[in-house]
Amino acid sequence: MPGLMIIAHAPLASSLKAVAEHTFPDCAPVPEALIFTDVFGATPCNVAQRLADGVQVKVLTGINVPMLWRTLCYANEPLEALVTRALAGATQGVMQVAVSRPQNQASKTTANDQVDHHDQQ
Repeated sequence: MPGLMIIAHAPLASSLKAVAEHTFPDCAPVPEALIFTDVFGATPCNVAQRLADGVQVKVLTGINVPMLWRTLCYANEPLEALVTRALAGATQGVMQVAVSRPQNQASKTTANDQVDHHDQQ
């Protein structure tokens, strides 16, 4: 199982580490590693590039939570497969959310909605 490292600007790296440990508490480091960074060309990414050899240590940038969780869900796969899973999680986890109610869904009323409210004057 490849290890996972997050190198990013504070407090993002610490927050993502906490998310990973909360969801997958049995994460353990090994010789192969996948390094996630936040922004391409920024200091964390530049540092990660120096650590990577492209074979046993690979770097992906633009980390987000869906990318992290997808990687952790398939952590037993080989490093190359994890790269593919991470990229899929990153892109599939980003979408525009509709702001209108989906069709054919009536709004639900609650008991509080039935109460008459009088304006105070």
